Amino acid sequence: MLKKLPTLLKGSLNVGALAVNTIGLSTPLFSLAAAKLLPIQQLQKASTQGCIKIAETWIGINSYYLEKTQDTQYHITGELADINYDGWYMVIANHQSWADIFVLQKIFNRRAPMLKFFLKQELIYVPVIGLCWWALDFPFMKRYSKEFLAKHPELKGKDLETTRQACEKFKHTPVSIMNFLEGTRFTTAKHKQQQSPYKHLLKPKAAGIAYALNIMNERIDTLVDVTIDYPDGIPSFWDFMAGKTQNVNIHIQKRAIPSELQVGSYEEDAKFRTQFQQWINQIWQEKDDRLQAMQQQTQVMPENVIAFKQAS
Repeated sequence: MLKKLPTLLKGSLNVGALAVNTIGLSTPLFSLAAAKLLPIQQLQKASTQGCIKIAETWIGINSYYLEKTQDTQYHITGELADINYDGWYMVIANHQSWADIFVLQKIFNRRAPMLKFFLKQELIYVPVIGLCWWALDFPFMKRYSKEFLAKHPELKGKDLETTRQACEKFKHTPVSIMNFLEGTRFTTAKHKQQQSPYKHLLKPKAAGIAYALNIMNERIDTLVDVTIDYPDGIPSFWDFMAGKTQNVNIHIQKRAIPSELQVGSYEEDAKFRTQFQQWINQIWQEKDDRLQAMQQQTQVMPENVIAFKQAS
């Protein structure tokens, strides 16, 4: 019945449900997160795990009401079944829409450790949700342009130090460190401005992931490479909430991270930096080719699709 509602009403209903769900679960989340301020390691770890359970419940509720109001079909191929909830992963994906976050949360919730995104420092000031991200140990990064650093050289490396501090927290509890390597959502204008060598992707940025892997090398040895395609057109946040997205194609590939790329100084070692960039560029070229094949494919073959069950 809810799936037959007009798009305006459906979108309003879903946005309202998202707001209520966020506000409703933020109170217990903040209360539990306060325990992490005490200098007791066991208490901090228990608080972190409790906060993650609340966040997984939030994601599960979001996925549930979206499923009840939408006919969106998620066509998943690849290695989702091989993801371990108790593992540590570096997750990368192409980025086209705010809907990407809902898609990733839906498919990985309670199947993989909770996704932790690198966020711009300014996002901590978003009402309610900014504090939720803080409570969940999402790393906030202050990014500086080359021009700004030229005028303020004392701030060079400050963003990497923030990454180091965030990743230190991830060593004690399984995590999926999520990184959109393009750094921004894909648009035709950005693609043209960059003169990107890829047909469907912006240029990848390798520094952040290289630094995170260096810090987490004793924990993370697997890269989860996610490719997302919207065959009906890239949706806006509103389009997705209003149920205008009929199909989402997702491919998941696990990749072993070469041992020689897990430890090294991206900033100071030119040889290591070149090797790391070549590895990332190769992955990005394969992703671009896969997107090309996805977009040329008129339908997803049933035998290649992993059955997807709604996360509880």
